[in-house]
Amino acid sequence: MNGDFLEHYFTNNESLKSEFRTLTYNIKNTSLTFTSDNGVFSKNKIDFGSRLLVETFLETYKEKPYNLLDVGCGYGFLGITLSKILNIPATLIDINKRAVHLTEKNIKENKVNAQTFLSNVYENVQNKYDLIITNPPIRAGKKNVYEILKGAKNFLNENGELWFVIRKEQGAKSTIRDLENDYKMEIVKKEHGFFIICGKSG
Repeated sequence: MNGDFLEHYFTNNESLKSEFRTLTYNIKNTSLTFTSDNGVFSKNKIDFGSRLLVETFLETYKEKPYNLLDVGCGYGFLGITLSKILNIPATLIDINKRAVHLTEKNIKENKVNAQTFLSNVYENVQNKYDLIITNPPIRAGKKNVYEILKGAKNFLNENGELWFVIRKEQGAKSTIRDLENDYKMEIVKKEHGFFIICGKSG
């Protein structure tokens, strides 16, 4: 594991030179544009797991959420896309300053009802949400991932849902088992080794 990868999540390297990229994504007759940069996850293309998570949610959700929280938002793909398509307010958080700055730009670019701010996991979160969605930083280690996944229950409304993506080889099945005391767990989709998982709060 190299240190550069961890910079995505845990450091704010002010000396890292910016190289902005423009990424586009089309879904349900809607085109979205995202600016990405060095020092954030999946800077060159929209990650397959993130796309699968968004598309699976939109295909299968039973009740439209009133609001959502995107944890570890990167440049904002998950939260901005769902906010745009569902026309709901979104909050997007990340520990990385560069990610938050990019998300601010992408919120304005895509004209969505959303806000973003710096937060180490849920440290600065004060509200509760119907939907918490995340593509957790697996390479940051199990402790950090479980802070996101297990901690979500404290920020979900009654009958709220945690949706996340994890690869089989990254411990999808053991993660499901470890969360069964916190949520009613469901594997919503499996594709190319990626598991889309929903955990429902009581």
